[in-house]
Amino acid sequence: MGTAHNEAKPGQIAKAVLMPGDPLRAKYIAETYLEKPFQFNTVRNMFGYTGFYKGKQVSVMGGGMGMPSIGIYSYELYHNYSVDLIIRIGSAGSISENVNLMDIVLAQGACTDSNYAYQFGLPGSFAPIADFQTLEQAAAEARAIGIEPCVGNVVSSDVFYNEYPDVNQKWADMGALCIEMETAALYMNAAKAKKKALAMLTISDHLFKDEHLSADDRRTSFSQMMEIALNTAISSI
Repeated sequence: MGTAHNEAKPGQIAKAVLMPGDPLRAKYIAETYLEKPFQFNTVRNMFGYTGFYKGKQVSVMGGGMGMPSIGIYSYELYHNYSVDLIIRIGSAGSISENVNLMDIVLAQGACTDSNYAYQFGLPGSFAPIADFQTLEQAAAEARAIGIEPCVGNVVSSDVFYNEYPDVNQKWADMGALCIEMETAALYMNAAKAKKKALAMLTISDHLFKDEHLSADDRRTSFSQMMEIALNTAISSI
């Protein structure tokens, strides 16, 4: 039985799910990389597919933009569909001198300006972190194709157009590598559900250097990230 946001039936979603923000990227991954892809969700055009990669069942589903959106979809996947692992694959803006365009970042932890954690009623601040074994596997998969990933803290922000001009510099001063908008919520949901999560991000912009990937570069670098994510997924289930 489905939910208000996902019409998949029991058994139609794999134990490991890749989650790009853009549902059209989910469609692209399914059609490009998966064998015998089956579409299990079209609700709100948040497309989801299940197929086979190297003989193992994998699903891919859009997660939308921002923590409220990925919070809904990841919660339902963990709790309603018995998913064990979600790998977020997305883009991010670098705020580090050591993280450049087309680099792949593995989010070891996720700082945030969001109040998403209030719901857990904690007596202090929660530190959202990746599943270490999945992160370790992803690093190995990246190195296997000649890519050295950047591993560290990212920032999951609720605000895209921020009125404070120095906010990114303050995060950079604390060693954060890049800015995105979803990882902290995913990691919190995984922690509460006692499941696994990892965010894998391709740097599409550098916020301090006014550098941006071209459309062709995005296709190339995102393809590398997708390959790493798929190989990580099938090695973790």
